[in-house]
Amino acid sequence: MADCEQQKQQIDLGGWLDGRSFDEWRTQFDRDGYIILRDILHQEELIKIRETLAPYLEADVTGRNDFEGLKSNRVYAMLAKSPVFADLVSHPLALAFVEADLGPGCLLSACLAINLHPGETAQPWHFDDSHFQWPRPRPSLGISTFWAIDDMTENNGATEILPGSHLWPDDMIDGAVGEASFNDRSVRDVSSDPGARSDALKVTMPAGSLMLAKGTMWHRGGANKSDKPRLIITPQYCPGWTRQLENMALAVPPAIARNLPRRAQELIGYSIHPPFMGYVDGVHPRKLLDQ
Repeated sequence: MADCEQQKQQIDLGGWLDGRSFDEWRTQFDRDGYIILRDILHQEELIKIRETLAPYLEADVTGRNDFEGLKSNRVYAMLAKSPVFADLVSHPLALAFVEADLGPGCLLSACLAINLHPGETAQPWHFDDSHFQWPRPRPSLGISTFWAIDDMTENNGATEILPGSHLWPDDMIDGAVGEASFNDRSVRDVSSDPGARSDALKVTMPAGSLMLAKGTMWHRGGANKSDKPRLIITPQYCPGWTRQLENMALAVPPAIARNLPRRAQELIGYSIHPPFMGYVDGVHPRKLLDQ
């Protein structure tokens, strides 16, 4: 933990904060449930990410239900596919906010790419830490980050949010995800939107930008009414004492994890949450990688 804190102190976030202090951004984050930081990734980084993802997107494996998106590609187990994504999940700007909320012992809960094709319909409303099933209102048990690899526009399926909803007591709202959403393979017209709301905000931002959202904030993927796909990558984080959504020990086996940057290793679970959660055979899991 001390190493993590020391690393954070050595990183200057100023160039990414648009002239505001980190504390000012955190205050806004706590108030609204989300923040948007624009133009964080350079074009060279975006090109590398697109090139790395290309073979998986070209396979054109689409979602299995209305929630995943019948006209969307989802790429999972991303840290096993390329160290490019390890750099993204351990980006110092994102981690500064994640660690401030969840602690330096936080874990990567999931990381996936979502590619919305033209004609994809709006997703059901949901909040990303709902699987904990703790009554609301409550503190968030997760932080979701949304990296725009393509421009997110009014028409191409930009993520939609309900600002301030991270503080709502509601466990269910109209148009929210339910058990039926995971069994629904019915094809809807792109203009059909049973969850439309007047208080929804479309998160438009240029490629390379970053949105962070509290795990309790209601949001959804929008409908893609354009003629081009829309690609994002969304690493999601949880406290170190909770279970990750994706089984990272299997998604990123030791032979691959051994070659990842140290912080990425810690995030997928080669770390200890005080006093000793996460040990292997009585010792720190990092020793498994050092063998």
